Amino acid sequence: MMRIALSIEYDGALYCGWQSQANACGVQDFLEVAIKNIARHAIRIHAAGRTDTGVHALAQIVHFDTETVRPDSAWVRGVNAFLPESIRVQWAKAVSVEFHARFSAQLRRYQYLLLNSPVSPAIMASKAGWYHLPLDVAAMQTAIAYLRGEHDFSAFRASECQAKSPIKNLQIATLGQHGEYLVFEFAANAFLQHQVRNMVGALIYVGNGKHAPTLIQDLLAQKNRTLSPPTFSPNGLYLVGVKYDEKFGLPNTQRNLGCIY
Repeated sequence: MMRIALSIEYDGALYCGWQSQANACGVQDFLEVAIKNIARHAIRIHAAGRTDTGVHALAQIVHFDTETVRPDSAWVRGVNAFLPESIRVQWAKAVSVEFHARFSAQLRRYQYLLLNSPVSPAIMASKAGWYHLPLDVAAMQTAIAYLRGEHDFSAFRASECQAKSPIKNLQIATLGQHGEYLVFEFAANAFLQHQVRNMVGALIYVGNGKHAPTLIQDLLAQKNRTLSPPTFSPNGLYLVGVKYDEKFGLPNTQRNLGCIY
């Protein structure tokens, strides 16, 4: 048996999330069918993280097991030939059975692309979030710093979240501006369901002047989702990287939104 790791890019607007569904509308469903055509047997893939409906990925890392011997190029070009154009394998590599796309992951990176403009986007309609009123980026940068470190993120957790603990260690929480676009970046060992979209929603309430930057401190202390601003759109959210131990010898598992905007 061999274990193969892949890096996957996909446009989440066209699918009902990553995870396989009964009506086969998940990215996982399409990828498993495509790999089956090359492996010549049914396979099950395991991913670094499950993205929700409308959420995109530049570097979703997955693995599957097979007894079929193929060159790496077959797992890339061959699999891509059976995929819709909105899903693409970026690279493939045989790895040790010790590697697990989910459990071996040390850090997951998400970026959120927000267009701050009076007019909503056309070409980027499903590729970026949008907010129409001017935002105070400096205030948002002050606020986002409060999210760094280990906290109880219950205030940013979806009600249906099944994570065992709301305590996560957010190692990166930054905000940069590129013309009309704002790019939020978050990296943590793991995330709660809707956590990034809920944090972005709260930061926008700071940026539009409804709250001071200390809103973030207050929400973390209150640990109450019902007191937090609404969940923001999934359109601008991207899984952009997953960190693994160098011993696995994986190709590049980190990308950035610069290739989008």
